[in-house]
Parts: sequence; C-alpha cells; structure tokens
Amino acid sequence: MSDTHPKSEPKSENVAAVLKVFAVIEALVEDKRVGLADLAQRAMTSKTTAHRLLQTMVELGYVEQDPETEKYGLTLKLFSLGARSLTEQADLLRVADQAMGKLSRATGESINLGILDDRDQRVVYIHKYDSAYSLSMKSTLGLRNPLHSTSLGKALLAWRDDEEIRERLKQMDLVRLAPRTITDPEALLDELHRSRQLGFAEEIEESEAGVRCMAIPIFNYLGKPIAAMSISFPLFRFDEARKPEYIRLLKSAGASASVALGYSGDEHAPKDTAT
Repeated sequence: MSDTHPKSEPKSENVAAVLKVFAVIEALVEDKRVGLADLAQRAMTSKTTAHRLLQTMVELGYVEQDPETEKYGLTLKLFSLGARSLTEQADLLRVADQAMGKLSRATGESINLGILDDRDQRVVYIHKYDSAYSLSMKSTLGLRNPLHSTSLGKALLAWRDDEEIRERLKQMDLVRLAPRTITDPEALLDELHRSRQLGFAEEIEESEAGVRCMAIPIFNYLGKPIAAMSISFPLFRFDEARKPEYIRLLKSAGASASVALGYSGDEHAPKDTAT
C-alpha cells in the first residue's frame, strides 16, 4: 500500500504541468504577446513556475521573448508542427482551394472549408476565402464550432447512415447558440434527412444571429464525406431570388472537389436540382 501513493503523485503533478503548458500556449495564441504576470494568472500558477515553463519552451524553440517589452510570443515552430500534421489533408486543401476560389469570385461572400473532429463532434475550419464586402461573417482558421448549429456540421453529418448519425448525436450537447438553434435530437435528425434530400445543408440564425449559411459535402474516392464547403451571408444581404443560383454554384464546387479527390460514384452525391 505504501507503494501506491508515491507512484500516483508524480503522475498528478505531470498532468498539472501539461495543463499549465497548454494554458500558456492558448493564451499566446489568443493575444500574440503576453507578459509573465498575465500568463501566470491564466495558467493558474505562480510567476516562478510560469517563468520556468516559459524558459523551457524558449529553449525548445516554441516561444520567444521580446527583449524590449519582455513579453512572450509563439514562434513559427508550433505552426510548422500543425502544418506537418495536415499533410494528409494536402490534396483536400489543394482541390478545395480551386473550387472555393471560383465560388468566392462568383458570390463575393465568405467561403469556408471544414472537417469533422471525431474527438468532440465539432467542425474545424481549415481554409477560407473572406468576403469582398466589409460587413460579413468572419471566420478564423482552426475555429471549432458545434456540428448541430452549423451548415458545415450538418453537411458533414447528413450523408452518413442513420445509425452513425444517432451515435454521434448521443455524444453531442445540443446547446442553443442563436435564435433558431435546433436542440432536439429527433428534429435535428429530420433536418439532416431534409438536407440530404435537397442536396445541401442550410442554417439560418442557428449558430449566430443575423447569419445564414449553406454547405455541401466533399467526398473522397471511397465515397466518404471528408469535408464540407460553405457560403456564409449576412441575413440582410441574402437575395432569395438568387438562392437557386447559390445552390447550383455550391453543388458544382463540391462536385468538382470530390471528383478531383477520386470520387466517381453518384449514389451519395448531391443532385443538381436547386429547390
């Protein structure tokens, strides 16, 4: 019994240290340059411990300190690691970029590309084209949003079988984020069926008030929806008369990206009818 406590204590300390390191990293991502006192507060630790962690991160090349302000910031080394982890997505980014560029030029609106994170059932934004308008929806690369309230999330879910969808719904917290967020699992399942029938997913003020989005899935050579592409509009600028055109452009962009990834079937592909 005397052996149990000594073994568990170091593990607890190690976990706490890791949590502090990531708290520091997240603070530096948010604010770019941060002083020691602020970092210690965000990591909920002493200045001495925060300084020790930061010095180690400086030595490893992940953090740098401004000699004039003495504030800390991230180096490009962390970015490099993230870029290397996305190597498997290189083909997706390459082909999606072409389709997104064409969609951006045709609409002038914000275009986003998202993938599914299985760990917490969220959509992660990995590529974007900003709107040509000054007033528009702004997204951030790396942003993580719930699946249930976004058109990207719905597009990633809708083209899967019901058993898988239900399993994923059990893992999701259907929190109300905006005036029209769907919080009932069965209602969401019905909406996903409707999205698949129409050939595109849509959300109107479900993720953010005053915003309307439409999305389409992108399939790989196995016919699996591996990403989704969306157009985002401020609600006041959405032209209902142009909706069929938006849908046609979106479906065309999704189809071209899917074909470029080796998708050849049409069983799961969104139909070209705009309704």
